[in-house]
Amino acid sequence: MKKSQFNALVGFTLDRLYEGGAVMSLIVEEHHRQVQNVVHGGVIAALADTAAALAAYTAVLPGTELVTVELKINYLLPIADGRIEAEGKVLRAGRNFVVAECDVRNASGALAAKALMTFGAVGPRATEIAGVTKTDG
Repeated sequence: MKKSQFNALVGFTLDRLYEGGAVMSLIVEEHHRQVQNVVHGGVIAALADTAAALAAYTAVLPGTELVTVELKINYLLPIADGRIEAEGKVLRAGRNFVVAECDVRNASGALAAKALMTFGAVGPRATEIAGVTKTDG
């Protein structure tokens, strides 16, 4: 989270991190809205993707790199204002892929979007796990 300038730019906040899950939030501001005066779907998708990715990182070895290879989202309710909460949960973590879901809720707690993501995982090399760097020989 600290390395992502995007998260800071958009206003995502990490509220809770636990084994297999992550909860993030966003306070809706004017720049998050599209022309119909509701939060842009891309903002909601990015929040869901980020929450699920952080959840996925809790289920893989340190040093594993993850990248979203598939994202499907259903928008169930429009969100106009307030605090949006996204809870990502790992459904299955394998050697090469992690599958996660994310529920996005509006300020009253109603389910506003449901997302399913697949992350490609590239694990650390055996020497990295053992703490050996390339310069160590």
